[in-house]
Amino acid sequence: MAIKRVAVGVGVLVTMTVTGVVGAAIATPAPGPHTAATPALGKKTATNYLYASIGDFDADVKPLIDRPDIAGVQLVVPWKALEQKKNQYDFSSIDQALKYVQARHKKLFIQVQDRFFAPPTRLPGYLLNDPEYAGGAAPTKNESGLGPGQPGTVAAQWNPQVRGRFQHLLKALSQRFDGRLAGVNLPETATEVDTKKDHTGYSDESYFRAELDNMAYGRKVFTKTPFIQYVNFWPGEWNNSRNYMKRTFEFATSHGIGLGGPDILPDRPAQMQNSYPFFKEYRGKLPIVAMAVQEPDFEYKSPKTKKPYTRQEFTDFGTNTLGADCIFWATSAPWLHQPAAR
Repeated sequence: MAIKRVAVGVGVLVTMTVTGVVGAAIATPAPGPHTAATPALGKKTATNYLYASIGDFDADVKPLIDRPDIAGVQLVVPWKALEQKKNQYDFSSIDQALKYVQARHKKLFIQVQDRFFAPPTRLPGYLLNDPEYAGGAAPTKNESGLGPGQPGTVAAQWNPQVRGRFQHLLKALSQRFDGRLAGVNLPETATEVDTKKDHTGYSDESYFRAELDNMAYGRKVFTKTPFIQYVNFWPGEWNNSRNYMKRTFEFATSHGIGLGGPDILPDRPAQMQNSYPFFKEYRGKLPIVAMAVQEPDFEYKSPKTKKPYTRQEFTDFGTNTLGADCIFWATSAPWLHQPAAR
């Protein structure tokens, strides 16, 4: 059950308007263990983790998890794998992975996945079929610096009923795992809804506000486990043209929410005009910064050397420019298949 991406994570149902949750969070920043201190800046060393789909745990993670230079793993878990039927949650796959890594004194991050960059769509069937959710998802176009990819799907978080179900899932996860996981993150903000085929009422503004709403809710229910939002691009915006990026970093900083991203791509022009300058600006102000080096990143070439990025280039830029506290490496990273340095 591999989850590939193209570069460019039992409670009471809570359904609120976007302005309700986000507005409340802005008005009353949540104090607590995630509130960021401002450490002295300078060079640091990020902690290395593996990155994989939950379905690839046995084949790809287990052979590498015992490396002394690996602190644990980030597993991407599709929404459907956690909720096959409405209100019927199955967290056994996370339980098993957590038990396995803890027995080895390793840590586990979970990325709750609500978007998919190629078929099939791994969202709960009721979400897609029940008229209450008006289709439940929107088709997406997936293009990057590597060229066009297959069409994908994103959950219609801008629909309050869909978002309510997603927050219900976050609540259930927190009741089971808060304080037991190293972190929980939501996937990247970049998406491109195919508006010619969409029937869910998507707009860039409603998507932005829905994502902030989920950030606020996740931070509310995960009080002991760091909660993280991946942010790389915002639809309809370039170079903070609509102030989405800056508002995201301000919101996260004020409310103790970690940020990160799915790609470390040093000095790539597109990234340098979107999230990267803000990671640099807010370095030391966020409770945690979690960056990833995922499968497509190994295909990019450095604009400086015209060669594929090296491990050292990924690490230096991720830590010293973006301020990463941890780096999640795809299990296909070449260095992971060489003997660990002692």
